[in-house]
Amino acid sequence: MSKDPNETSLPTVQWPRYGVDAPAVPAVLAAAGVACCLAAARRRPGKIAMAAAGTLLLANAGVYLHTTLRGKLRIWERELDRAGLHGHEQLLDLGCGRGAVLIAAARRLPTGRAVGADLWTRDQSGNSPDVTLANAAAAGVADRVEVHTADMTALPFPDGSFDIVTSALAIHNIPSPEGRYRAVDEAMRVLRPGGQLLIADPWPMARKYARHIGQGTLRPLGPGYWYGGPWLGITLLHAVKESQAISPPDAASDIR
Repeated sequence: MSKDPNETSLPTVQWPRYGVDAPAVPAVLAAAGVACCLAAARRRPGKIAMAAAGTLLLANAGVYLHTTLRGKLRIWERELDRAGLHGHEQLLDLGCGRGAVLIAAARRLPTGRAVGADLWTRDQSGNSPDVTLANAAAAGVADRVEVHTADMTALPFPDGSFDIVTSALAIHNIPSPEGRYRAVDEAMRVLRPGGQLLIADPWPMARKYARHIGQGTLRPLGPGYWYGGPWLGITLLHAVKESQAISPPDAASDIR
């Protein structure tokens, strides 16, 4: 199923709001941190250790929120600039959520198209196609954005449909390794020869994707993409789909 901004009335927002990734995680970190600090204020034995634990948990929650609300947005702006888009490309964002990467890409595609695919799970707060399209309208790019309810392991697009495929912290949510590899295979299938694949996921996953497709470079995205700390840092897999080799003409074809 696909949705176009002109097909339905959308919620009105003044500026794009992209929500929080896995919102339960920072909530639990912050609650545990506050609990530890309160416990430290009430007891003497172990007071220093409890206060240190509370401080660390609150810091983790703060880093997590910075990444999901600001850090990852800046990093994707940088990575899309590095991709060298010309403005006419067709782009697919897998697991687009509320449109953070999708809309950043659409701003760079004045004569192109940015297509999002998602199953709209609760892994991101307020996740729905109407919210994504409302964010696109608020960003002024609704004319070049469309969204589809689609499983990234079985994409409803023909081979070679897109010049670039992106995915931000989505493929790792597929529960089985086989499913994750199918999603990467599907991303490569819908890419045109010479097209770019950009997948941001935790390091162990990104490394396995690169090994599965037998190509690509891996690059840590730095502290701006830490979900709480370096132990949950995100790595970018960048691969370019090889152009199909042109077979030499058969010798018999030269005989007139």
